[in-house]
Order: sequence, then structure tokens, then C-alpha cells
Amino acid sequence: MKEKINLINADAFIELKKIKENSIDLILTDAPYNISKYSKQDVYIGNRKLNTKIASWDEIYFNPKLVVEDFKRILKPNGNIFVFTSYNQIGLWHKFFDKEFDTFQFMVWHKTNPTPCVYKTTFLNSCELIICLWNKGHKWNFISQDKMHNFIETPICQSPERLINPKHPTQKPVSVLEHIIKIASNEHDTVLDPFMGVGSTGVACKNLNRNFIGIEINKEYFAAAQKRII
Repeated sequence: MKEKINLINADAFIELKKIKENSIDLILTDAPYNISKYSKQDVYIGNRKLNTKIASWDEIYFNPKLVVEDFKRILKPNGNIFVFTSYNQIGLWHKFFDKEFDTFQFMVWHKTNPTPCVYKTTFLNSCELIICLWNKGHKWNFISQDKMHNFIETPICQSPERLINPKHPTQKPVSVLEHIIKIASNEHDTVLDPFMGVGSTGVACKNLNRNFIGIEINKEYFAAAQKRII
């Protein structure tokens, strides 16, 4: 059985309205973090430029409230939601989603090779948060006690996995996404990523025999995702 891949180059807020009710097994996405105003300018170590600025799309304010209704409508009763987010957004996700689901938890992804702290005036930004949502009776593949911590530790994307053109500042490692997909869905389930970026969730789904729906508004990112997934 060949899995279905559906890639859509459009606005997620419009396309979510078109997805059928109770049709998605897992929503796994990396929504905008709204941290552009906190990010620094590019800094240099010798001739090497460290890109610490966030992409322009993160400058458009994203409110999790905008997707509550659609996420609830399209998710199957036994489905799961996992969303990468940041410290400044997790409170909003909790405010609008906690009352809508039986469980609101979080995971931590620890990056073992974060961008160096050049000026040595703060912590290295080595952790990202992942919110986890589900109702009673949800799908859950408990792997083993030692592999079911709410903590994942890997390097950030590096060559050859990390794309150079186009360069996506928050590209996630496929290994992290595969770990979540194995736990929160089964083979031939349908996984949705409404903020697909360069398609890493789709790559993970293809590797693990899941159906995939990916939505991305940026044409360059979308073309990169097509090349990686199709």
C-alpha cells in the first residue's frame, strides 16, 4: 500500500478550513515562534557569519487561538497534536488549548550543538519546547521506559541533511520528527503539517509509511519540500 502525499502551496489558515472533520491522526508542526523582536543581528567569529536573525515570516504575529477550532475539528478523537514552540509562546498555547483537550503536556528538545554564545553574556539557546495534546483513548505507542522521556537530545541539522538553498533557519532533524511520529501514530495514518517549511515532517512520514498532508505558503520552501518528499 503506497502512502498518499498531498503537498499544498497556499495559506494554512485558508487550507485548514478545507480539511475534512475527524480525518487527521497526528498534527505535527513547527509554528512561528514570534521571537524576531528578541533575536539579535548576525554576528561573526572571524570571517564566519552566525545567522542569529529569524526569517521575515516570523515577524508576522502568530496567535495559537487562530488554529484551535480547526485543529479540534480535523483531528480524530484518538489523534494527537505536537507543536514546536518557544518560551514566549507556550503560555498562549496553554491558554487556548488546555481547556479543549484532556491532556496538555510538553517535551524538551535539547540541541547538543547550539549556536555559540559569542559575547558570553547569557545561556546558549540549546533547548526548544514541544507541546503535546490529546484526549483520553488517544493512540500511543509506548516504546520503552528509557526511550519515553519527555526529553529528546540530538544535534541540530547539519550537512548533508541541512539545506543550503533555500536555507530555513528552524529546519528540524528528521530523527526528532520520526521519534514523535512513531510514538503518536501508526503506519498508514495521516499526519498533517500546516507550516511545512522545507518538508522535514513529510520526509519522516515517507520513511515511516504514513500518509502526509503538508501546507506551506513560501514558494521556495515548498519547492524544496517537493524535491525532498515526492
